Amino acid sequence: MYYRAVDLLEGMISRPSMSRDEKEVADYLEQSWKEDGHFVFRSGNNIWLTNGQVDPKKRTILLNSHIDTVKPASGWTKDPFTPEETEDDRLYGLGSNDAGASVVSLYAAFSQLIQREQPYNLIFLASCEEEVSGKNGIESVLGLLPPVSFAVVGEPTGMRPAVAEKGLMVLDCLARGKSGHAARDEGVNAIYEAMRDIEWFRTYQFPEKSDFLGPVKMSVTMIQAGTQHNVVPDKCEYVVDVRSNEFYSNEQLFKAIQAAVKSEVKARSFRLNSSRTDLGHPFVRRAILLGREPFGSPTLSDQALMPFPSVKMGPGDSARSHSADEYIALPEIREAIDLYVRLLDGLSF
Repeated sequence: MYYRAVDLLEGMISRPSMSRDEKEVADYLEQSWKEDGHFVFRSGNNIWLTNGQVDPKKRTILLNSHIDTVKPASGWTKDPFTPEETEDDRLYGLGSNDAGASVVSLYAAFSQLIQREQPYNLIFLASCEEEVSGKNGIESVLGLLPPVSFAVVGEPTGMRPAVAEKGLMVLDCLARGKSGHAARDEGVNAIYEAMRDIEWFRTYQFPEKSDFLGPVKMSVTMIQAGTQHNVVPDKCEYVVDVRSNEFYSNEQLFKAIQAAVKSEVKARSFRLNSSRTDLGHPFVRRAILLGREPFGSPTLSDQALMPFPSVKMGPGDSARSHSADEYIALPEIREAIDLYVRLLDGLSF
C-alpha cells in the first residue's frame, strides 16, 4: 500500500488542481480507485468510498482530506507539477505536503481497514475547494453521507493530533466622517474615526482563553481611505481577520464587536467556527498512548465545517505548505499509513 500511495501522489502532483479547478485530479483518482476494485461515489469534484453496505446500528467514522492546492508560490526552483524524488527520500511537487500525502495515506489506511470487520462504518472522502473554504467542497457533500460520529482530517501535522482548531471570521468595516478641505479646520476625518476602533481591535482581549488555542485573535489587515492629499476623507474602510477559540461562536463575537466599535461592521460569513474534541475521546486516548501529543492548531481546515467531533492529523509539516519547493519526506507517508491503521483498527467509541 505504501508504494501504491506514492504512485498515486505522483499522479496527483502531475495534474494541476488549484481550488475550483480540480476536475483532472478528481477524474484521475476516481479511475485509479475503480481500478483498485472500489465503487466510487462522486459529487462535483468530491469523491468518496465506503466500506460497503452501511450498517445503521453502527456509528460512522469519516476519513477526509482535500485534493485542491493553492497556486504555486514564487521562488520555485523545480517544476511544481513534475514530481521529483531525491536521494534523501523527499518527493517534491505542489500539493505533496498539503495535502496530497494525507489523501494517499488515508486511502491506503482505508483500504487496509476495510479488509477486516470494524465496529463502525468507514467512509473515505477526498474533497475539493478546501483552500478557499468553497461551498462546493465538503459542505456540499456531508448531507449525502450517513450521519458521521467522528472524523479524521488529513492535514500536515507531523502526525500529531490537533484536537482544537481556531475558527475564522472576516469583517469589512466602515468608519464615516465628513469631507472638507485639508487646509482649513473643517470636516470630520474618517481615518481618525477609524483609528479609535482600530486601536480597540489591537488591544481588546476577550475574557475566555483556551488552553490549546489561546485567546481570540483580531488583526486589522487592510485599510483604504482618501481620494487626494488635500481632501479630508469622509470614509475609511478596513478589514479585520478574527480567529476564534472554542469558547465563542463567530456570531457571538460579531455581536460583541458591533456593540464595542463605532464603525459599521459586516461579516463575510459565520460558517468557519472553532472546533474542539475532548481529550477523553477514544481516538485521542489511543493517540496519546502511542506517544502522540495533542495540540491546538491556529490554521483553518475543513474541520471548521464539520458539526461533529474531529481530529486533524496527517503526514508532513504545516510550515512547508504554500511554500516554494514544497515536499513530503517519503518515510512520513509510510509512518502515516501505519499509524492511521493502529489508531483506527478495532476502535470502539
